[in-house]
Amino acid sequence: MTSTLQQLLSAGADNDVAISAPSRPPLTYRALRDLIAGTLASLNGLGVGRNDRVAIVLNNGPEMATCYMAAASGTTSAPLNPAYRADEFEFYLTDLNAKVLIVEAGSTSPAIDVATRLGVRVVNLVVAHGAPAGSFTLSPREATAATAAARGGYSEAGDIGMVLHTSGTTSRPKIVPLSVGNLVASATNIRTTLHLTPADTGLNIMPLFHIHGLIAGVLAPLSAGSQVFCTPGFNALKFFGWMDEARPTWYTAVPTMHQAIVGRAKGNAETIARNPLRFLRSSSSSMPPQVIRELEAIFKAPLIEAYGMTEATHQMASNPLPPLARKPGTVGLPAGPEVAIMGEGGQLLAAGEIGEIVIRGPNVTAGYENNPKANAEGFLDGWFRTGDQGTKDSDGYVSLTGRLKEIINRGGEKISPREVDEILMDHTAVSQVVCFAMPHPKLGEEVAAVVVLKEGQAATERELQDFVGQRAAEFKVPKKILFMDEIPKGATGKLQRIGLAQKLGL
Repeated sequence: MTSTLQQLLSAGADNDVAISAPSRPPLTYRALRDLIAGTLASLNGLGVGRNDRVAIVLNNGPEMATCYMAAASGTTSAPLNPAYRADEFEFYLTDLNAKVLIVEAGSTSPAIDVATRLGVRVVNLVVAHGAPAGSFTLSPREATAATAAARGGYSEAGDIGMVLHTSGTTSRPKIVPLSVGNLVASATNIRTTLHLTPADTGLNIMPLFHIHGLIAGVLAPLSAGSQVFCTPGFNALKFFGWMDEARPTWYTAVPTMHQAIVGRAKGNAETIARNPLRFLRSSSSSMPPQVIRELEAIFKAPLIEAYGMTEATHQMASNPLPPLARKPGTVGLPAGPEVAIMGEGGQLLAAGEIGEIVIRGPNVTAGYENNPKANAEGFLDGWFRTGDQGTKDSDGYVSLTGRLKEIINRGGEKISPREVDEILMDHTAVSQVVCFAMPHPKLGEEVAAVVVLKEGQAATERELQDFVGQRAAEFKVPKKILFMDEIPKGATGKLQRIGLAQKLGL
């Protein structure tokens, strides 16, 4: 039974490619394992070991992937978004109680000054000229006196392998500690769901400070002994060039990325034909069924929609690969943890009934750090409460009806913004849409929407309102529709419905 990352990463054959990247020589599994051992020895030499916090501020790419793997294998990795401002780094480095900050040699990130001021040791990640993808050494920016010996070596299943903060759209972000056992369980669940083998190559375009990219994009394929092609981040203009270089069998992305790929696919039909994918995967927010159909027609491969969140170390449910049934519009079958629907009184509901989605299992965090209030609210009778509203059908497929916090309450009428999204997506001129609540003086909340039109297409606010009115009750029709060139998104590419009205000045 695999319980540590050291065991998980022993799957790949010594001379098989583990990590590759654009225009770089590849890194084999033997070299990856040696790199992890050497990196842990360097960190242990700095007095940093098991359960010590290592903040990582690196750009997307192969070194971010391998540095994360190494840190998670014998310390507590804390990947941070390199785009944060100084005040955000101050919050996260303080909140995490980081011992070390790893940055690229030559980096001018505001995190460096913040760390120096807070007394957090800054360590350079150095990549030698011509080195294989992901290969690096660590070098402290300043020599300091010898530090206390660390709990060295590789972490055990109960040690904390990673800490991430929740996105905190409505409150202070919460620390989610994920044990090595959580990481291993989730990577194994995803590998099993996607039938990953050493013959696969994943094209990673997800940000690697995000649970989706780290677990589904990197850890799951490496646990299968397959190859991960690490790009510098999502770029719709470069995606098809990377396809030709990587020759991938699959990729995973958030819906906004998939939609950008659809927009450029017509001119790249030959590239797609040359590099047939086994499947595509989508997670982190809901995928309009219209876009699923478009992608499947373009790539001639199934799109597997999955459901994940940080507290579950990413994956909770997933549509299965053929020959099992994919049900577009659902997030599939439980794929790792147990998934149930809970009523307001804490009772578990029958198939078809709508309630809160709750989960339990080896990939679920044991609880938030130093936050008894959040733990009292977030856990009930051993179940973790996801905050999502949904239902399970008689076959066990899970459907989301919305975030409980995002459900629009218009004078007592409850509206799922996703339902209105899907109606608008059926309009021939609409490319992307996000519906959200805007304040109303008498009703409390009212429906609003941001719409991105297809190139060369036109539509008016009135026209779209009439279109929704033909398909849904009057109270669900957006009272305000803003036309924009792109949908406002959070740092991880997710749609942020909460707070959007305020951001747009509504």
